[in-house]
Amino acid sequence: MKKFLFNTIEGRVLVTGFLLTVLFFVLVIIGLVQDVPGAKIAFVVFITHCVGSRAGGIGLCILNGFSPVSTIVLNFYLECLIVCYTYAGFVLSTNGIFKAAWVRRFMDKLREKAEEKKEKIERWGWIGVFTFVMAPLPVTGPVVGTIIGYMLRMRLFSNFSAAGLGTLTAIVAWCYGFDFLEHRFAMLQYVFAAICVLIIIPYLKPLKKFIDYLRQESDE
Repeated sequence: MKKFLFNTIEGRVLVTGFLLTVLFFVLVIIGLVQDVPGAKIAFVVFITHCVGSRAGGIGLCILNGFSPVSTIVLNFYLECLIVCYTYAGFVLSTNGIFKAAWVRRFMDKLREKAEEKKEKIERWGWIGVFTFVMAPLPVTGPVVGTIIGYMLRMRLFSNFSAAGLGTLTAIVAWCYGFDFLEHRFAMLQYVFAAICVLIIIPYLKPLKKFIDYLRQESDE
């Protein structure tokens, strides 16, 4: 299995995601031990990205005093980390390498979302993926964007460069947009909190099912 991972593109992408995760958590732990301001927030931002809220992660950074540069770097890093897992997981699941039922269910949902947008993007190629990922709309972002790129048989570099630049552009726009609003509207923090709650609610039931599934697996 280890040999397989290093001998395939998707395997190397997955390993890259793992290494990025290890590095992130090492830095967070060091920050917590040394009482570095923002270490706890960085972990919360990670969780926020995991539930699919790019804007939420950026908003958390801005509201907690992160500089624009650190906000952009942190959020872009986390998006890259997550894409490594989802892209590799999707391809390996599609190829029948990953056979776990919960993985296939999750990837099937991503496939459905990608299929809905594929036809509109196909004619535009690289620009289509870039624009799709950059757009601040629901069910956009690099996770679905890179899967669409895979379905369109784009080369890995073209796929990831389109998604990466689209993500970076979106993060910069969100960052300065939040910064602009934060300095002008005192109620922004409450609006942001409400948005976070609305984002998390749909994930509560699937999360409970996933935890129950893991418990059943461990009992067996």
